[in-house]
Amino acid sequence: MSGVRIVADTASDLPPEVATAHGIELVPLTVRFGAEELVDRRDLTPADFWSRLAASSVLPSTAAPSPGAFEEAYRRAAADGADGVVCVTISSALSATFEAARLAADSVKDTIDVRVVDSRAVSMAEGTVAIAAAGLAAAGRSLDDVAAGAAAMVPRTRTFAALDTLDNLRKGGRIGAAQALLGSMLSIKPIIQVAGGKVEAESKQRTRGKSLRYLADKVHEASPVDHLTVMHGGAPDVDALLDLLADVCPRDKITVADVGAVIGTHAGPRVIGVTFAVP
Repeated sequence: MSGVRIVADTASDLPPEVATAHGIELVPLTVRFGAEELVDRRDLTPADFWSRLAASSVLPSTAAPSPGAFEEAYRRAAADGADGVVCVTISSALSATFEAARLAADSVKDTIDVRVVDSRAVSMAEGTVAIAAAGLAAAGRSLDDVAAGAAAMVPRTRTFAALDTLDNLRKGGRIGAAQALLGSMLSIKPIIQVAGGKVEAESKQRTRGKSLRYLADKVHEASPVDHLTVMHGGAPDVDALLDLLADVCPRDKITVADVGAVIGTHAGPRVIGVTFAVP
């Protein structure tokens, strides 16, 4: 089957049904709980991850896919008759995944042409770039056009998320135990954003309800937006955020995605966020 194929990685948090619908192949990162190594989204679903994390006193670690894992995906595309591959990865500032994908592209250059696009993003913002590329590929656009379209989407994506707990920042050594305890007592909910390919502190909100309203306000301020997605790590109040966004985008047009192990390790349980593309 000719045409351009799209490859991404599981840090994109693309729901399986969305990836399948758009013909996007996901190369998995790995997650280590102590000596046990698990393949993201293959050995470990998001629900499994959150259950394991709740029982763990230390943070698990994550690792980028090997170049060989990307090479296998590229060669599968070539064997299926693809004209080329556009591979979209998690931000190169946060993971070695981009470098692994690039090395693999060099390894197959005599077999198939691969363009690797650094999303400069995490979670479904990366997924949005991959979906945009998939749309162009489905329309029969050339490899150059698909790669350029994906690259053009990168500066358009925005990501904001509210952390529900400071425990993961404490376990990861980002803040001290006393600071984490004080923040929890004061019900501080940090808001983070992705800027310049990195995750940064954006603001602090008092109470969970105010943090949800703040996320919704970010979307309202940027409207009109495209590719609006709500992603979360087992958050019980997803519907509340969706209701706050109802006047921006019909509820059935908002993608809801589960945050998996790669992003969830650092964000912590009940994280909830929004990602969207601006014009």
